[in-house]
Amino acid sequence: MSQWTASVSAAHLARLLSPGPQAAAGGRRLPAYRGLADGVRLLVLEGRVQVAARLPAERELALALGVSRTTVAAAYEALRAEGFARSRRGAGSWTAIPDGHVLPTRGLEPLPPDAAGSVIDLGCAALPAPEPWLTQAMEGALAELPAYAATHGDFPAGLPVLREAIADRYTARGVPTMPEQIMVTTGAMGAIGATARRVAGHGERVAVESPSYANVLELFRETGARLVPVALREGLGGWDMGAWRRVLRDAAPRMAYVMPDFHNPTGTLVGDDERRELVEAARAAGTVVVADETMAELTLDGDEPGVRPMAAFDRGGTVMTVGSASKAVWAGLRIGWVRSTPDVVRQLVSARAYLDLGSPVVDQLAVAWLLRGGGWDQALATRRVRARECRDDLAAALREHTPDWDFTVPRGGMTMWVRTGDVSGSRVAVAGERLGVRVPSGPRFGVDGAFESYVRIPFTVSGPTAQEAAARLAAAATVVRSGGAPDADPTGLFVA
Repeated sequence: MSQWTASVSAAHLARLLSPGPQAAAGGRRLPAYRGLADGVRLLVLEGRVQVAARLPAERELALALGVSRTTVAAAYEALRAEGFARSRRGAGSWTAIPDGHVLPTRGLEPLPPDAAGSVIDLGCAALPAPEPWLTQAMEGALAELPAYAATHGDFPAGLPVLREAIADRYTARGVPTMPEQIMVTTGAMGAIGATARRVAGHGERVAVESPSYANVLELFRETGARLVPVALREGLGGWDMGAWRRVLRDAAPRMAYVMPDFHNPTGTLVGDDERRELVEAARAAGTVVVADETMAELTLDGDEPGVRPMAAFDRGGTVMTVGSASKAVWAGLRIGWVRSTPDVVRQLVSARAYLDLGSPVVDQLAVAWLLRGGGWDQALATRRVRARECRDDLAAALREHTPDWDFTVPRGGMTMWVRTGDVSGSRVAVAGERLGVRVPSGPRFGVDGAFESYVRIPFTVSGPTAQEAAARLAAAATVVRSGGAPDADPTGLFVA
């Protein structure tokens, strides 16, 4: 397989840099080369320019920016000196992350419940179960269990009653679906793992949003995939379709993993036009799109978002959809699913014989009880009220205690992507843990160590606890600014 190297054109880099950094604090104007170097460095750290992307030739960038070639040469030299660019004679220059920058690789593990009194855990985007619906679902499942207990209990495709209930929900959302198009899995991660093993073998390219869900990135690394990051638009602006078209055309990834519905970590909701365009471009490139819809029903503001599932734009097996009960209901219900064509589902089921064989029968019966009896919608309504309260309280607390931090409040989902002002998100995470608040830093959600100036905040605490969490994060930022932040390796911190 040929090596693919990303590149950034002079015109595109000029657009990203405008308006670039022009003045230092206090109004002192930066030298032109310094402003250019700082602008490129920030684009790399925020993931808007890929690490290892080839930079434009000095003369081309000078023309695009309307500056002298000497200015560009000095900026490139400054970037090389700081570790944000590397060069080789005859090969040009490309972006980099300084040596010694550790890319977090361990999974983020939630604290045990008995630690909640001393540490505020903002590592996991998960809320307590919505009662009484979970208990009622389990009681309903136990009532139906005797009929299944009389069988072998081995259902590698999932219980027929649950496959039918999931298919009916897709049909109600405007995507006609047969039970034969559903395979039940052990959580969404089980579903994503199954699709990755089928579609993207070792060494295959997988295009991912940048940033993306930390645990999925690590799953792809473990399977030997070569990740190709595609930057999101700023704020909650959706996908950069120009970037997606370039990657699909030039890199020809075997698979693309996207989260179009209240994306984790940013909360972005992608519109129908972009969904349609990505599916069409992927079909033309021969790329399979794995659409993670685990957050799709977590609308927190107003009516339903009005967007259609990615599969609604698919005309022949380009899209494989992943769903889960973990965000809509409870993370302890380890039930997920894949929706695809019947042929693909049969292949996934056959391959499962070498993995986990099947998902827990009682949990499947509980989810089926929720979907068939209306409990799912009632549990979801309870979940939305709680998540909305946490989101609003956290946003207010952050504005009060960290007014220099920047974020856009999403309309749904479970997470908010927060720029930490003038301090490193990784160092805030390390200092914060020492001060009793755990939060994942931005680089966990990037492919090559980008997003150093971000943290992810989940909607899991409210009221005085939200105020205390924000106060501790503000104290952590103060420690970092003072130069007293610990030098501990942030890879030992905890995500979900």
